[in-house]
Amino acid sequence: MNRKRLWESVRPYVMVAPAMLGIILFVLYPVLYLVKLSFYKYNLLNKDKSKFVGLDNFIEIFSREDFYRALLTTVIYTVGVVVLTMSLSLLIAVCLKRKSRMNEIVQAGIFTPHIISIVSVALVWMWLMEPNHGVLNFLLKSAGLPSLPWLQSSSTSLLSVIIVSVWQNIGYYTLIIVAALHGVNPQIYEAAELDNASKVRVFFNITLPLISPQLFFILVIMTIGSFKVFDTVKIMTGGGPNGSTTTLVYYIYEFRSNSIGYASATGVVLMAIIAILTFIYFRVLSKRVHYQ
Repeated sequence: MNRKRLWESVRPYVMVAPAMLGIILFVLYPVLYLVKLSFYKYNLLNKDKSKFVGLDNFIEIFSREDFYRALLTTVIYTVGVVVLTMSLSLLIAVCLKRKSRMNEIVQAGIFTPHIISIVSVALVWMWLMEPNHGVLNFLLKSAGLPSLPWLQSSSTSLLSVIIVSVWQNIGYYTLIIVAALHGVNPQIYEAAELDNASKVRVFFNITLPLISPQLFFILVIMTIGSFKVFDTVKIMTGGGPNGSTTTLVYYIYEFRSNSIGYASATGVVLMAIIAILTFIYFRVLSKRVHYQ
């Protein structure tokens, strides 16, 4: 009996131990080591030459103009991706809310880009945006519009990256919103119909509040993911032209070899920015979330 009681008390900890071990090894330890490196001028070739510099790396970060440029680029990219993805996902989800065979096929089709490798997606879009023989410029010329230097100009390169990111992720978030819409009690809509409520009023006063938990989840996840964007930028533009698509993570990547301490400090700053944004979301927007 004593052994059984002991096992019953220990079993929950044994069950979660593998997951906790993974979190400690692959999350907590790297984060703590990143913070440690941020206080050093680190030499990758000879650790003995590494020296503690305190807050010098952080002081250098906030005194460099290229950091603020990368931060502004990241903010513009995040706002563009979050606003466009949420708006289009919500619009498409409302159109696909009804359960039918055709809607199921469309949902599967728009979800497909999300499961395709970003390398393949980026290469296809680079071909579509090719300035001389690309399909997008061909369509613009066919409509009598001037062609655009999608990835070759600093004025359109960031917009091009935003378009690719929205196209790849829109299907995933659409399915989340569709599932949320299916979870709304239909009797609520019937009561609104009896009160002769307009469709616009029903959407803003009933639908949006009832799916607000899912929308809040999407907002937080997309904001965090957008601030950490790297692969799309690396493949399509390499941070250019003229640094117009250099996001914070790509900015860190550029300093990975010759100034690992500075790169680590920038990573800590990025982590702090994401934490502050998440805290603001929960403090401000969580009050508007209606949990059933």
